[in-house]
Amino acid sequence: MNKLPEWFDGEIYKEGGTVTNRFSGEEYVLTTEELSMYDFIMGATLVMEMNVKYDTQMIADLRKGLEWFKENNSKAYMVLLD
Repeated sequence: MNKLPEWFDGEIYKEGGTVTNRFSGEEYVLTTEELSMYDFIMGATLVMEMNVKYDTQMIADLRKGLEWFKENNSKAYMVLLD
């Protein structure tokens, strides 16, 4: 099990699930922790894409989340986030 980092303050799900890449349609099954981090990453990305007010901490956390995901499941990272 991939433990989430201490800085993570997103929702922690009780179960994992299947995620589909919004561009390619490829799917990947994620663990509970991976799905929690994935949704955190996608939420932060959506906020930035919508040009909603965000700060440097959100950008830093997004980068840390991407790095965590890459280190913990590089295959899923390549399919879903790269």
